[in-house]
Amino acid sequence: MNTVSDFLLTLPSERKRNCFMKRLILTILSIFAIAFGGMAEGTMKTHERIAENGYPFWIYTPDGYDGTKAQPIVVFLHGRSLCGRNLNQVLRYGTLDAIKKGMNMPAFVIAPQNPGEAWKPSKLMDIIEWMEANYKVDANRIYVLGMSLGGYGTMDFAGTYPDKIAAAMALCGGCYLKDQTGLGELPFWIIHGTADRAVGVNESKKVVAGLQEKQLTSRLRFDWLPGASHGALARAFYLKDTYDWLFAHSLQDEGRPVEEYISIDNAILKMAYSELRELRALVGEDD
Repeated sequence: MNTVSDFLLTLPSERKRNCFMKRLILTILSIFAIAFGGMAEGTMKTHERIAENGYPFWIYTPDGYDGTKAQPIVVFLHGRSLCGRNLNQVLRYGTLDAIKKGMNMPAFVIAPQNPGEAWKPSKLMDIIEWMEANYKVDANRIYVLGMSLGGYGTMDFAGTYPDKIAAAMALCGGCYLKDQTGLGELPFWIIHGTADRAVGVNESKKVVAGLQEKQLTSRLRFDWLPGASHGALARAFYLKDTYDWLFAHSLQDEGRPVEEYISIDNAILKMAYSELRELRALVGEDD
């Protein structure tokens, strides 16, 4: 197998071949953009609680932000291993770590720290409202993603405020909400590995089954990745496709349809770290 065309013939469907070609084209364009324009660098800073018993959080401000153009927000919710009272722990994996490793992020990123309990949607919304009061935010393009405990938080947050969240992605999580109908009102992608021993795939399957029973799946995507472990899903934070999928949605979209073209599977997850290393090496910033 010496050519791209040979590889494409091994892919099982035309849809997967199309997805691969789209990824290849986007990767090439990203490489040229970085090669000629350099690695975009925004700023990261911490912020203490904005309300009593609220979450402290990191704010990433995208490169070139000057307060004149509204920017989207990506909310990253970590899992239980990053809970505590040291915000530096939140940098261990996830969206901010992906940015540090070279991911271009044309959006604010909010990364709060949970002290060790279920994520509270109202506390997360407090941060969003503070952002809207203090930064130029595109209120039609607010996104949330998280894994494990953060996957539960993503479902709970999006299910509580489906009219505020443009799209959400929950990795290897579940849902604590008694009324989960809100998850059927926004573009939502659930991904879970079938070999997850930390949070069983049935936690996600129960949510999907409940939405199917209520016929609320027109905006829902779900994928059960064969043999994927709990930790394997963390690679999704380092995929450009993950953020492209989120950014493809807006509250202003008529009918709020879900984007179905972008694909994330085991093979694509395995490419995540190598793609970032290649981009960093291209501009002489490889570790």
